[in-house]
Amino acid sequence: MSFIKNNSRFLFILLILVVGSVYFLLNPADHSFFPACPFKSITGLNCPGCGSQRAFHQLLHLNFKKAFEYNALMVISIPYAVLAMTFCFRGVRNRFPKTNRFLFGLNSLLLILGIIVLYFIFRNL
Repeated sequence: MSFIKNNSRFLFILLILVVGSVYFLLNPADHSFFPACPFKSITGLNCPGCGSQRAFHQLLHLNFKKAFEYNALMVISIPYAVLAMTFCFRGVRNRFPKTNRFLFGLNSLLLILGIIVLYFIFRNL
């Protein structure tokens, strides 16, 4: 069991490094093999995730202003995502149960959903 668990972690880290390298080396704005947003292709509207690939490329090059222009919500949500990954560890989650419930409870998820919907509306005005 330990062998499988260690290999899956290794493969996950390897996958992150490979994908990160691809996004670092190749700009999605310049290469057509990166997937286009199906929602935008169908409706012509920007979904909340539109521009995330280009923003990620710019973040890897430490161009925060350009990344923010491509997808502000993604850039702003990075600290929350890092915090969420930290709370995936049982030790952290068990040590700070009130913080875990506050940050990742139902009310927080509804607030996040509301922010995503508002971002979708305002970026398409």
